[in-house]
Amino acid sequence: MLHCIIALLLTDQFEDIEGGRGRGVNVWDGFSHRYPEKAGSDLKNGDTTCESYTRWQKDVDVMGEINATGYRFSFAWSRIIPKGKVSRGVNQGGLDYYHQLIDALLEKNITPFVTLFHWDLPQTLQDEYEGFLDRQIIQDFKDYADLCFKEFGGKVKHWITINQLYTVPTRGYAVGTDAPGRCSPMVDTKHRCYGGNSSTEPYIVAHNQLLAHAAVVDLYRTKYKFQNGKIGPVMITRWFLPFDESDPACVEAAERMNQFFHGWYMEPLTKGRYPDIMRQIVGSRLPNFTEEEAALVAGSYDFLGLNYYVTQYAQPQPNPYPSETHTAMMDPGVKLTYNNSRGELLGPLFAEDKVNGNSYYYPKGIYYVMDFFKTNYSNPLIYITENGISSPGTENRCEAIADYKRIDYLCIIYVFSVRSSRRGVST
Repeated sequence: MLHCIIALLLTDQFEDIEGGRGRGVNVWDGFSHRYPEKAGSDLKNGDTTCESYTRWQKDVDVMGEINATGYRFSFAWSRIIPKGKVSRGVNQGGLDYYHQLIDALLEKNITPFVTLFHWDLPQTLQDEYEGFLDRQIIQDFKDYADLCFKEFGGKVKHWITINQLYTVPTRGYAVGTDAPGRCSPMVDTKHRCYGGNSSTEPYIVAHNQLLAHAAVVDLYRTKYKFQNGKIGPVMITRWFLPFDESDPACVEAAERMNQFFHGWYMEPLTKGRYPDIMRQIVGSRLPNFTEEEAALVAGSYDFLGLNYYVTQYAQPQPNPYPSETHTAMMDPGVKLTYNNSRGELLGPLFAEDKVNGNSYYYPKGIYYVMDFFKTNYSNPLIYITENGISSPGTENRCEAIADYKRIDYLCIIYVFSVRSSRRGVST
């Protein structure tokens, strides 16, 4: 059976801070106020969003009307523990809110999928020790998860530790386009990063994320095994095609990108070590696992959530390390494009977007991704946790309702997902 989570809530996009009733400030609050141009082309922040905190009952009613079977949403760490550490106090109002939401979902036979961390770290932990850049985060994340398992584990049977392990290290610490907004000085020449090293910090943050994830999974499997739930991370995925399939260098570039994009996390999660190609290229900038840590990380999931949006063509490009403008994302030595050597685009133009870049149809990419995970990572149980395609959002109401391009895209995605399932992918 193919498992798709058909409704999704992200705390910073749906739970606003106004009227938050006890929620502490998180890194996206500070980031969107300091750098509104990085938070979106509309220069807005997350103070007022979709107001799900106050309108949750209507949200659940709508899900019931469309016969939704699953709802993936995130706990806001700072709503439950406003000052980041359990020892500093727990917000009972936050706990009550999530209890109400979960109870309402279960009443309508909607399975809750709860994400513990969707990038909204309490600001106080970022201020004190730079968040996931410091190993202190492991214990604080574990304490937060312990509270959540104790409080909600009788009702929630599907836990996601961290959403898109790849994203915070790269966008938050390599190029500074996401919170907390760290990067090397010359990577952002407008000096909007408050500090950082784009060549080293992403690997440290990723390493600490893996250790924090594994510590929480170990806690759940030992202390809370009796709750009979499942736990795992969500992986952001892409597929990479050779820019010129007849050129061995392009074929190697596509494989190298797969290792730096997927293998960066999946090799430790399955084998307890980073890919050989990463250790060769990154060298001493790549942290090492101790034997004990490797044993803890390897196998630390019951399922994987897969998010898929993009496929790109890959061709070799010199790695500029060391240089003042180098980032960890340049280490693969690959240039990514949406057209191949013959000038052919991946697929039809879905939407023209001069700000964020054009979107192109390539739904078959999810088929390749799922087959890659099946072949290379022991056919894990997979949930499709996110998918879609972006557009500028300039449509009027009638155009937005008659969104046949997007409907067509999602139908094709589902067809390829079902095909993967029938070919033996565990979904």
